[in-house]
Amino acid sequence: MWLALTTIASIIGGTGVSGWVNPNLPVIGPIVTSVVSMSMNSSNAAPPGIQNNPMQAAPSSTHPSSGWGGTVSQWIGASSSIPVQPHQPLPLPRAPVSSVSRADISMATSAQTQVAPHGKPTDSVLICSFNIQVFGESKLRKPDVVNVLAQVVRMFDIVAIQEVRAKSDSIIPTFVQAVNADGSQYHWVIGPRLGRTSSKEQYTFVYDTSRVEVDSTTLGTAPNPKDLLHRPPMFARFRTRANPMEAAFSFWLVDIHTDPDEVPQEVDALADVFVAMQQARSDEDDVILLGDLNAAPKQFGRIATIPNITWAVSGTTTNTRRSKTYDNIVFSKFATREYQGRWGVLDLQSTFGLSLDAALRVSDHNPVWAAFSPWEVR
Repeated sequence: MWLALTTIASIIGGTGVSGWVNPNLPVIGPIVTSVVSMSMNSSNAAPPGIQNNPMQAAPSSTHPSSGWGGTVSQWIGASSSIPVQPHQPLPLPRAPVSSVSRADISMATSAQTQVAPHGKPTDSVLICSFNIQVFGESKLRKPDVVNVLAQVVRMFDIVAIQEVRAKSDSIIPTFVQAVNADGSQYHWVIGPRLGRTSSKEQYTFVYDTSRVEVDSTTLGTAPNPKDLLHRPPMFARFRTRANPMEAAFSFWLVDIHTDPDEVPQEVDALADVFVAMQQARSDEDDVILLGDLNAAPKQFGRIATIPNITWAVSGTTTNTRRSKTYDNIVFSKFATREYQGRWGVLDLQSTFGLSLDAALRVSDHNPVWAAFSPWEVR
């Protein structure tokens, strides 16, 4: 019965009939704060003394985003909604994508690996980090740029995006409509605007609902009581849609964009965030910190001292100009044995046949990715 219900839910695009967060297990509590569930049709206010964190999920009319059972929101209360108005899809030029997606995904698969109809390997979940430089209204008005960005997202199961910078709340919903113009089934969750200056940025996770699901009640922003982080990271807990469901790989994703002027201080602060997320739940040992760290591994400071810590990207550049290593995917090699040892930097120029100037119109960063098993490794 449970498998039948889950299958029905996945077909209609939901996040599941019930929860995989046990209400009797310890929750993040004082270690990590401001976790918020967001149902776009909800109007519940937070309890007295609890500040609403403006996290947003895809509208519940198209993608239910309420929790799956016992949730972290038991101690933070419900949040009020921030409505997102529907938008028409952007025109998406129909460029050939077969050579692009196959060339990239083949790096994450072997000759014996089966490939799903959408071109992704059936025995891997592909997680990507992408700083889409100044991702706002201006970039969305460039169909050629949107076309490349949409093709990038479709290659991966989850894309952690940094540097969403706009006053409008329509940027990500409109972009995801462009991603889905080919029949894909992506949705998103997005965090609040962050930053000490008037120039605010948001983090977002865009994910393939046919391959993974998010427990939107675990969305949150890491605490920053000493103001050590210009834009404290956003986190959420995901689970693959693997079969059998009981064996599905679940994990925290922690999305970060450090301040390039304060890299040593911020990287050290991220070590505390990583350890806190490791201790957040007794039923979750997988923490994947990813984003634009503005630091090469040799600059990881206290992060590099965390027991069993490792990272995917090494020995190569990640910026579009091919001169710096800024972006990475960090996890525990002991806890996250689901990592399959396969990773890459998706070079925008060579992948899409762009000049340097054309690639820089897309972003000054290349996407970085890593492959993980869709099943838990106990």
